[in-house]
Amino acid sequence: MLYPRESETREVRSLDGIWNFVRSDQANPTQGVRDEWYAKELSKSRPTIPMPVPASYNDITTDNLRDHVGTVWYDRKFFVPRSWAKDQRIWLRFGSVHYEAYVWINGQKVVKHEMGHLPFEAEVTDLLNYGAENRITVMCDNALIQTTVPQGRITEVPNDGGMTIVQSYTFDFFNYAGIHRSVHLYTTPRTFIEEVEVTTNLSKDATVGEVFYSVSVNGSAANEADNVLHVQANLYDKEGKLVANATSDGKLGGKLQVNPVKPWWPYLMHPEPGYLYQLEIKLLATNDELLDVYRLKVGIRTLSWNSQQFLINGKPVYFRGFGRHEDADIRGKGLDNALMVRDFNLLKWIGANAYRTSHYPYSEESMQFADEHGIMIIDECPSVDTENYSQELLGKHKSSLEQLIHRDRNHPSVVMWSIANEPRTASVSADSYFELVANFTRSLDKTRPITAAIAVPNTQDKAGRSLDIISFNRYNAWYSNAGRLDMVTQNVIDEAIAWNKRYNKPIIMSEYGADTLEGLHMQPAYVWSEEFQTEVFSRHFKAFDELRKKGWFIGEFVWNFADFKTAQTYTRVGGNKKGVFTRARQPKAAAHLLRKRYFALGRDLDQCSFPDDLFTYIADLIS
Repeated sequence: MLYPRESETREVRSLDGIWNFVRSDQANPTQGVRDEWYAKELSKSRPTIPMPVPASYNDITTDNLRDHVGTVWYDRKFFVPRSWAKDQRIWLRFGSVHYEAYVWINGQKVVKHEMGHLPFEAEVTDLLNYGAENRITVMCDNALIQTTVPQGRITEVPNDGGMTIVQSYTFDFFNYAGIHRSVHLYTTPRTFIEEVEVTTNLSKDATVGEVFYSVSVNGSAANEADNVLHVQANLYDKEGKLVANATSDGKLGGKLQVNPVKPWWPYLMHPEPGYLYQLEIKLLATNDELLDVYRLKVGIRTLSWNSQQFLINGKPVYFRGFGRHEDADIRGKGLDNALMVRDFNLLKWIGANAYRTSHYPYSEESMQFADEHGIMIIDECPSVDTENYSQELLGKHKSSLEQLIHRDRNHPSVVMWSIANEPRTASVSADSYFELVANFTRSLDKTRPITAAIAVPNTQDKAGRSLDIISFNRYNAWYSNAGRLDMVTQNVIDEAIAWNKRYNKPIIMSEYGADTLEGLHMQPAYVWSEEFQTEVFSRHFKAFDELRKKGWFIGEFVWNFADFKTAQTYTRVGGNKKGVFTRARQPKAAAHLLRKRYFALGRDLDQCSFPDDLFTYIADLIS
């Protein structure tokens, strides 16, 4: 499922905009299907309201839509030009709908997809009216149960009006729902490039690069015995200069060699981070007739790991970054390009070189941006607080990873797969369950290590033996020993040593932090104050520097990059406030401390230079 891109042989049209919207009755979520609301305009069945796409629907209105449980419906009309009817195929693609989606075109069912945060598509060539108006209808169901990924529970409880449906979940972020990412129509030729898989390699001295490519084709011409398809692959540098090319045989794959090569490096590890080449794939018939063209960006780099280190291009990496959320006021988890650019500017301003896509796959646009800016990604599937292990859950967990890896395998920024966040790994059944999940992940991609963010004590964990890198979450002085700044540094050191001693694998602290109310100042430091967050960070920094001397401690990730919304609870004032930045993306006091920390690490480990504004002038002291 390639990202939709225009070329000489393809057109792309966005269906983003204002759609019509209807919520179902919570007590009767399947009414719309039974009454066939998809067979006509939604306004013929129920009064509609305008709803932006992409966006979460929860915070758009002023009523109680925020906490709606069950199904909602969208529709809109669109035209398809007559020219699209000529010898080509038309595809409908959704970047993400949370959680489950059913789609109809002109009253005909097109596709059903379960799993938020991941794309899906279907061919609609024979369902469209060309040179005329069409209608698309989507039913979205946000219900989470014990066999969805992530898990949740639906209960019926009494209220003032009788009974009501309540969605509960243990994960600490709001279950935003709706059409979260862009909707596209795109064209392909009758026989077209369906998949491109890319892997890369470097010589030991990093002067010669290799790009291995494999192409899959869909279409009738691929099955004609007298028509042997072949691929012409051209690789261009940033200036548009052709640096390598090859023509494949009927196997539709091959190798490109680049000499000299500019490797893909993470931010601050090289003066030119995130260097990308453009790979052009041309699909040709036996007579060299051009059938299809697709282009994608390629970063040439190698990954390796052992019991002590993680290396990129043969150089040890020390991760310094964040756990994050796709979350913003009003639009929720809806794709927002302005916000995405702001976030990456802040990541670079603060000196981070990595983040984890906690706790689900992020937008394809953000993955492309990470490639371009040299930000390393620990790519996490949507399995969070995993428990009550079952065969049905295992199947969906595997499906989420298969879809994720299929989508993101060509991104040089993706350096690790995370197969879960804070799963209940003390359970006896967690041992075999995560062995199966990890082995399945390796069967799809052996070029990247596997991790999971674990929160149970190391003595109780049963999943770590199946991982390549151990990541652990712990909130010293917050959830453990709240307010006790004298119980941070040694606890962090002791726990990291214990994890390494048990599994003999590299260790990352994947979450630490403290909720902080912007503008609250208290001296001496007190919980929720900006001074307390700063002190919590400082005590962790001391632990990290001791652990870095061990050789196997390879990264520190603050929780969280920015404040974000959660379910309503008396422990959350407007959401989780552990962000270094506010939800409006403005820095708290700790952001300035963290910036000094990350750039100091960059200079010490990677010889990067300090920004001119890193330190504020105080005085010219003359002795």
